[in-house]
This record gives sequence, structure tokens and C-alpha cells, in this order.
Amino acid sequence: MPDPDLILRAAKLLREAHHAVALTGAGLSTRSGIPDFRSPGTGLWEKCDPMEVASIYAFRRNPERFYSWVKPLGDGLSLAEPNDGHRALAELEAGGWLKAIITQNIDGLHQRAGSREVFELHGNLREAVCLDCHLVRPAKVVLDEYLLSGEVPRCAACYGVMKPNVVFIGELLPEDVLSGSMSHLRGADVLLVAGSSLEMAPASELPLIVHERRGRLIVVNLMPTTIDDIAEVVIRADVVEALPGIARACSGD
Repeated sequence: MPDPDLILRAAKLLREAHHAVALTGAGLSTRSGIPDFRSPGTGLWEKCDPMEVASIYAFRRNPERFYSWVKPLGDGLSLAEPNDGHRALAELEAGGWLKAIITQNIDGLHQRAGSREVFELHGNLREAVCLDCHLVRPAKVVLDEYLLSGEVPRCAACYGVMKPNVVFIGELLPEDVLSGSMSHLRGADVLLVAGSSLEMAPASELPLIVHERRGRLIVVNLMPTTIDDIAEVVIRADVVEALPGIARACSGD
């Protein structure tokens, strides 16, 4: 269970903040049944080379391999529901203690939990885009077509290959998302990092933007992170237990 004193310290920082922001990673969604990338035994990268299935170069060369790999993940995502960690962050935003959420996740669970100001660094699985003419279609329709036919989804307008609107290795982050995230981070005096190991750039660099401006850092993660030594509060606990505790403490419950 999370240390009650640490929960209260984190809540105090959020209550006193003028502009607090959350940065979330895959560890927030594992309790919703979505595997992360690096956990021993269950991580998505344990059974395959990410450069062979999740790079834009590999996708252009062999989209069939990507769609075959992503099928079981897509099945899990379709069944996933927001957990208590997602809902706690939505409560913190609704209460005015959080101004925005910057997430590495592509599952859309933050929005489904009620969060409104969400910046998806790595894109999302709500849409699919044609690599040639850039036509955008609902990803569910595209994936359903693939599951029905077993063939790589093609654009209805130009017959180009349809790609989920997520950021593959080798692609740039969405400019509008990065700009909005940076705007919040530059004004943040508190950053709550939840469920992220901070092993992947550029997310690993974002807490330093806040720290360099004398903002305070809160870490909620089961495993150590690269910023533990500079964080004001480090809660080594499951996010689905710690985040609701922080939300309750902020509201005085």
C-alpha cells in the first residue's frame, strides 16, 4: 500500500500549485489489461524486435507483419476500460488541481475516464491515415476490415496503405501535440509523473523542463525512474492505489 505520508505530501504540492501537469506512461494502463513494452515476461518487446514491427521503415516495407503483430493488442484494447488511476487523474483535473495530462499512451483511456485536456505524444488508435493521400478514417472500421478479410487495409480513395495514427519509430511527434505539451510544461510548477519508467525520449526529457524552472516533481511508479533523485516526492506503489489516494487527499476526503 502507498505510504500515507507520501500521499499527503503529493496532495499538498498539487493543492498549492498554480499550474500542475501530469505525465503518464504505459504503467497506468497495464491494470486495464493493456501490456507495456518492457516488463519481464509480458512486455511487447520481449518477443519481437521493435524495429521490425513498429518502425515506419519496416511498416512501409512489410505492413502485413505489423498488422499480424498488432491484432492481439487490438483485441485487448477494444476490451480495455479506464481504471481507478485514470479516473483519479480526471478527478484531479475536474477539481482544478491538474491543468493537463501529457501521455505516452495511445489507448484513449484518459478521455474515456473524463479527462479533457489530454496531449497524446505518440498519437492514438482512434484513427487510421493513408500513407499516400493522408485520408483519415476511424481506426475501428479499418481494423474490422482487416479482421474480416485478413488483408492489409487500403485507402478507399487511392488504394494506399492505411496506417494507425500512432507515432512509429522514425516518425516525428505531432507538432500541435508537442507545442501544446511544451506550453503547459513551461508554465508548470508541479509535474506528476505516473506509470512511466521515463526510459524513452522525448518523454524522458520532459520532467527536466519543469525541474530546470524550479518546478517540483512527483513520481508514482512501481519501478525506479531516472528522476527519482531530483523528485520532491517518490511513491513506489501501484498507480491504481496511489492516484486515488492523492485525489481523495486533495478533495479533503
